[in-house]
Amino acid sequence: MMKSLVFLCGLSAAGLVAAQTRVEPAAPAPPPDSLKTRTQPAAPDHYQIEAGTHILLNVVKSVSTKQSLVGDRIYLETAFPVVSGNRIVIPQGSWVTGTVINVKKPGRAHGRGELQVRFDSLTLLNGVTRNFRADLAGLDASNEGTLKREESTVKGPGDKKDDIGTIVGSTAAGSAIGTGVGAAAGHIRGGSLIGLGGGAAAGLIGVLASRGPDATLLRGSTVEMVLDRPLTFSAADLDFSNAPPSRSLADGAAPQPQKSNNAGPRYPF
Repeated sequence: MMKSLVFLCGLSAAGLVAAQTRVEPAAPAPPPDSLKTRTQPAAPDHYQIEAGTHILLNVVKSVSTKQSLVGDRIYLETAFPVVSGNRIVIPQGSWVTGTVINVKKPGRAHGRGELQVRFDSLTLLNGVTRNFRADLAGLDASNEGTLKREESTVKGPGDKKDDIGTIVGSTAAGSAIGTGVGAAAGHIRGGSLIGLGGGAAAGLIGVLASRGPDATLLRGSTVEMVLDRPLTFSAADLDFSNAPPSRSLADGAAPQPQKSNNAGPRYPF
C-alpha cells in the first residue's frame, strides 16, 4: 500500500515538472513584403484656397462713377481656374459678386472720379457658395484709371492735357476771329489782342463748366481679387457632374475705349 502511494506521488511530481518545462510554439513569421497588402493613401477630403490668393476676374457689366451708387451690385466671373491639391477647385467661369461701397464723382476744373468696390461672394458652377470680404488688387491696361490698393479704389484717368488743349484751341480761334474783326476796322493788333483774351476766357470757362474723368471698370476687362480668408471645400462640394459647362464672356464683351468728357476743343463761336 505504501509503495503504491509513493509511486503515485512520483508520477504527479514528474507531470508537474514536464508541464513547467514545456516550450510554447513560436509565433508565425510575418509574410514577405511581396505578400503584404499595400494600401494607397486616401484622397484628401478637403481642399483649401489660402488667404492672400490672387484670383483673376472678368467684369461682366461695366461700373462707373457716372451711374453707380453706393450699394449697387457688381458682377464678375473667374477668368482662370484655381487649383488646390492637383485638383481644380474654382473652375473658370465661376461667378463672383461684389458691392460698390463708395462713389466720388469727379469735380469741376480738377479732380478725378473715385470708385471703391468690395468682393462679397463666390459661387461655383454647381451652386456651392462661399462668402468673404475681398479687395481689388489689380487692373489690366484696358482700364485707363489707376488703383489705390490700400483702399481698393479705382481713380479716373488724368485730363490735364485735354484741359490745356481746350484753352489753347479756344484762344487760337478767338485770336483769328479778333484779327479779322480788327482788320475790318483798321485795328489788326487791337482786334488780335481782344480775340486772344476772349478765346482764353472762353476756354477757361469751358474747362470750369465740365467735370473731370469718371472712374470705370469696363465690361470685359480683367481685374484681380485678393482673398481675405481661406476658402475650404469638401470633395462633395466639387462634384460638377450636373453643373452647366464653363463658358467665357459672351461675344462682343471686349472692353470699349473710355470716352473722355473733354473729347476735343470747345469753341465758343
